[in-house]
Amino acid sequence: MSMKYLTAKLAQQIDEELMNQAGAFSIDQLMELAGLACAQALARVYDKKRYPNVLVCCGPGNQGGDGLVAARHLGMFGYTPTIFMPKPGSKDIYQPMRQYEDQDYPPSNDTSALRDALSSSNVILDAIFGFSFKGPIRSPFDSALPLLSGSRLPIVSVDIPSGWDVEEGNVEGVGLQPDVLVSLTAPKLGVRSFNGRHFLGGRFIPKTLEEKFELNLPEYPGSDQILELKE
Repeated sequence: MSMKYLTAKLAQQIDEELMNQAGAFSIDQLMELAGLACAQALARVYDKKRYPNVLVCCGPGNQGGDGLVAARHLGMFGYTPTIFMPKPGSKDIYQPMRQYEDQDYPPSNDTSALRDALSSSNVILDAIFGFSFKGPIRSPFDSALPLLSGSRLPIVSVDIPSGWDVEEGNVEGVGLQPDVLVSLTAPKLGVRSFNGRHFLGGRFIPKTLEEKFELNLPEYPGSDQILELKE
C-alpha cells in the first residue's frame, strides 16, 4: 500500500493525538524532533564546506518553532545560522527558543535587513508557513517571499513550501519553489506535484497511530531521523 498524503484536518488530528495519551508528547518535544530532522536533511544535501551560511526564515506559528530548533542544531553541526523572524510567535514556548546564541531578529518592517542577510547566505531554510496556512499572504511575509524566491539561493522547506495551500499546492503561484522538502509526520496532499528532493522527517509517530490512520509510512533506516522519498 502506498503512503497516505494528509489533508489539513487529518494532519491537525494527528498532532492533537500525539499530544494526548496516544503519544504523550509536549509541543516543544515535537518541535525538537522536527527541527532536528530538518537540520539533518539540510546537512545531507548541502555540505557545510560549500554552504556554511544558512538563513533560517521563521513564521510566528509552530513551523517557526521547528525552524528555531533547526537553527540551533545547524549551529551545532558547524553551520552559521542567521534567523529572519519578522513576526515572532507570542506563545510562551518561543521565549526560551529565542535565547539561542548567534541568532538575529531583524525588524518586521525592514526588508533591507533581509536583503543583507540573503547577500551573505548560501542556503535558505523555509519555516514560515505550516499546514494551517490560509492565504492571502499578509505583511510582512508578502514582501519577504518574493525576495527569497528572487535570491536564486537553494531553499529547503519545512513540511509544506511557504505560500502553498496544504491540499491544493501552489495554486496562487506565489509560493516558494524549494529544491528540498522535509515532510513531517507524512506528506501533505498539496505537495504531490513537488518534484525536488523529498525527505520524510519527524520520526515520532507511534505504531498505534500509524495503523489507526493507515499512514503506511516507509521504514526509516537504522537510527536516522530522515528518510529520502523516491518516486
